[in-house]
Amino acid sequence: MAHFPAPCPVVRTSEDGLALSRIVAGMWRMGEWDMSAQQRLTFIQQCIELGVTSFDHADIYGGYGVETLFGQALALQPGLRNHMQIVSKCGIKLKSPARPAHTIQHYDTSADHIRASVDNSLKALGTEHLDLLLIHRPDPLMDFDDIAETFEGLRAAGKVRHFGVSNFSRHQFESLHRRVPLVTNQVEFSPLHLDPLFDETFDGLQDKGVAPMIWSPLAGGRLFGDDAAATPLRAKIRQVAEETGRPFASVVFAWIMQLPCAPIPLTGSGRIAAIAEAVEATRFTLSRPQWFEILRAARGHEVA
Repeated sequence: MAHFPAPCPVVRTSEDGLALSRIVAGMWRMGEWDMSAQQRLTFIQQCIELGVTSFDHADIYGGYGVETLFGQALALQPGLRNHMQIVSKCGIKLKSPARPAHTIQHYDTSADHIRASVDNSLKALGTEHLDLLLIHRPDPLMDFDDIAETFEGLRAAGKVRHFGVSNFSRHQFESLHRRVPLVTNQVEFSPLHLDPLFDETFDGLQDKGVAPMIWSPLAGGRLFGDDAAATPLRAKIRQVAEETGRPFASVVFAWIMQLPCAPIPLTGSGRIAAIAEAVEATRFTLSRPQWFEILRAARGHEVA
């Protein structure tokens, strides 16, 4: 494996919760990376050497195919499983050739579906347990008591060690958290999507001592695009990058991780250089004026 300096640190998602790497490798697009199983294995090894030991999945990623791609790579060196944390999600049913019985895209957080999804994920990944299982989206028909009981059953069976949610509001998170301990809420956040900063999501998680996971921290690549509305924001991030001597993406990751709720960002790239830029963000902090300059550019106005 290649050699990288100063590996990514580890963070606990809650006081008694799961330890994840400070940067998590998101596998959403693995099916688009056009890698052989050996190339996927090499990528996983390089992530681990960087200290990025946590890998984020969902049953639906890649049309229900990404977990299998990851499992095929892991099967080439099964011992790596002891050096990583695997996260997956369930609760969305897609219309897909892989699931011909699904006639409409919808949510399903019933006990039967959660248990079946976990079994499918374990088989695809070639592992005996998930380190963390998330409910992918809030379901209008979800029963908090039923979900909590299902989670406890999966824990007792040794199939899942920790539980969380994704894209839940503060109230939804706290309603389930009162019934079963949750270790994270994975939400969208970036300088182009600030909602969790102002809708009590981050405040509520900080209050509970729970670290959020962050998807799309680079706004799905829009921060690198040519959207005229984001031009002042890009210019400000470039300025801070020049002031700190750090890459553009590293500045964005550092800006996110500076929040006191200790956000854990996900990457979305199959390029190890991009993962390394995310890890670089763990090695510096922005000054308070720099942090607020980016916020001001993101919002288009002063704080008051």
